[in-house]
Amino acid sequence: MLIVGIVLGLVLGLAAGGTLGNLASIRLRRTWLLVVAVIVRYGTEALLNADVPLVETLRLPLLTSAFALLLVALWTNRTYPGLSLAFVGILSNATVIVVNGGYMPIWEPGLIVAGFRPEDVSTAIHTVLPATLDASFLLHLGPFADVIPVPLPFIQNVASVGDAFLAAGLAFFLFAGIVRIPQELTTEQLDAIRRRLAGLTGPFEPGVAYELGGALETGLTPAIAESAALERPLLLGGAGQRLASPATGLFTSDARWTLQPAIEPAIDAFGAAAVGPTTAVPIPRLPTEALGRVRQHPYVRLALNGSFSALWAGQLISLFGDRLHQLALVAVVAISTGSALATGLVFFAATLPNLLLSPIAGTFVDRWDRKEVLIVSDILRAAIVLLIPLAAMVNVVLVYPMVFAVTTISIFFRPARVAILPRIVDQRDLLTANSAMWVGETLADVFGYPLAGIFVVALGSAVPLAFWVDSATYLASATLLTAIAVRAITPAEAETRADAPTGVMLGFVGELKAGWRFLRSEATLLANTIQAAIGQFTIGIVIALTPAYAFGVFGSGEVGWQAVYGFLETGIGVGNLLGGFAIGLIGSRFGKGRMVIAGYAAWGFLVTALALTDNLGLAIGVALGQGVANMAFVIPSQTLFQERTPPTLMGRVVGFRFALVFGSMTVAMGVGAVLGEVLGVTTVLAFFGIVTMVTGLAGLFVPAIRNA
Repeated sequence: MLIVGIVLGLVLGLAAGGTLGNLASIRLRRTWLLVVAVIVRYGTEALLNADVPLVETLRLPLLTSAFALLLVALWTNRTYPGLSLAFVGILSNATVIVVNGGYMPIWEPGLIVAGFRPEDVSTAIHTVLPATLDASFLLHLGPFADVIPVPLPFIQNVASVGDAFLAAGLAFFLFAGIVRIPQELTTEQLDAIRRRLAGLTGPFEPGVAYELGGALETGLTPAIAESAALERPLLLGGAGQRLASPATGLFTSDARWTLQPAIEPAIDAFGAAAVGPTTAVPIPRLPTEALGRVRQHPYVRLALNGSFSALWAGQLISLFGDRLHQLALVAVVAISTGSALATGLVFFAATLPNLLLSPIAGTFVDRWDRKEVLIVSDILRAAIVLLIPLAAMVNVVLVYPMVFAVTTISIFFRPARVAILPRIVDQRDLLTANSAMWVGETLADVFGYPLAGIFVVALGSAVPLAFWVDSATYLASATLLTAIAVRAITPAEAETRADAPTGVMLGFVGELKAGWRFLRSEATLLANTIQAAIGQFTIGIVIALTPAYAFGVFGSGEVGWQAVYGFLETGIGVGNLLGGFAIGLIGSRFGKGRMVIAGYAAWGFLVTALALTDNLGLAIGVALGQGVANMAFVIPSQTLFQERTPPTLMGRVVGFRFALVFGSMTVAMGVGAVLGEVLGVTTVLAFFGIVTMVTGLAGLFVPAIRNA
């Protein structure tokens, strides 16, 4: 898995136009800690393999010291993209090794599925964990141990959750190191830097031109420059040679600065050279071709944003864990009850909180710190998912309230994530960031479900491990979220409209009403929500009737309707992936309102086309198109809400939207099932496809939608 991360980072970095030579110019802080940690870690393992008695006696303190040094070094450099991910991965593995007295357990069934035998484990650092899932398994932190089989050629192994985070971290770090693009600072970031300079040179007066000296550079990635705007302590320092340039540059409070990353960052924690008020700093010009390359690759900018890459990768791994526990949950209920109704009620319990509690959750999210909401939500979900298999052993009925609870917590997490995104990415990258988040979810669908199915089947009677691995991913994600740097809300951003006075303590009901009043008075967002509630009604219809469509139209064919259903779902997933990526890449060139209109019109047309065809190849192609169209209205709509909603109202406004839209889809599932029985599946699909198409095109006659 680590090899995959390294190769992926190198390949993507080179594909983005970077060079391997850039890796040589990376300057990490406290690199001596990394060197010592690696020597102690692998030196200890080598001596243990050589059966040195003294090292065996000191196994635990030696390994603990090595991991502690490594964690300190990674935390010190956590602003570099990928290193916060690597920190979480190392912390997870280190915790398991320390708890197990200096050994990393490998779960025996995972070992066998990967193609190994227990006797193949020959390293002194590993030990085999029995197949039994009992209290001893949990006490040995089995969910965080090596339990995930990787039965693939060349990378055959058994991995841990920590390995997944470490691999992702290495991929992001190498990608960022190879690319090393220039960074254009915003006025806000420059103000933060000037405030830091004022602390060294005297009081800062807005509008006054300051002349700076030295090689002012941002280092490896934009994450370092962003940390200035996030009010992190910065020091200007370095050798006198770097302050000797004759070039000068002036800036005022209205200026925009362009900084060129170089070999030795001047903004770091080393050195203490004083910067006087007359010292001159050269302001290197940003190469035109480099800036053009950056603008052509908006995903590159996001990958170089340490906070966003941490959020995205953490959520992706957690979503893979979700797919694992979802399939395991269906298996547990289906096997325990043998009832299709009981299994279907699992999905009903999982969707009901969206309809009932979204506005309430959004109101609390606006009251609380969004970063803390994300962290606490992950911790609570980890605890509940951990207990689901235990509850099922007592009585399968207990599973339903626990599923309801997991979704309830998730509706706190979701608006908090939507609200925090504009605080960790630049405004120009917001559409692409939303696209990247949807691409991550689609990747989890396209690849996560098949991999989860293989894993669940391999588990057999040990299916509780699927829940415990998902619990481990939640805890790892929560740890990772602590490293995200969130830009504070400025006084100007905190000002809201007169009809939504969040600066006054209104009480819970008053705050809830304020969110609704804002949504109701914001013409574009209200029109978008109404359009979504009607247009996405068809999504609920399609979800409910696609299995019946596959059976009714292709049930007598050679391929089998179950396989056809799987092909259609895969087609939608691939379409989501392609559409999400494309919109993130080129979506900023088009108006968001017109993208939404086109998306709904195309979605409705394709649903109707699906109902009218009995050709399997065409049906799969139509499903792929549906996935693309889905992203065309989802991503711009979410971006509109983030751009137009005050940060202090974001949770409530998004909560009301979720309630209306997801509520519409939930009702549609029931309505679709009934109408499908009465009128026929293809008739219902064709009719509601036309409804959505008309709903999308109607937006052309509504200025609030058309001009958004």
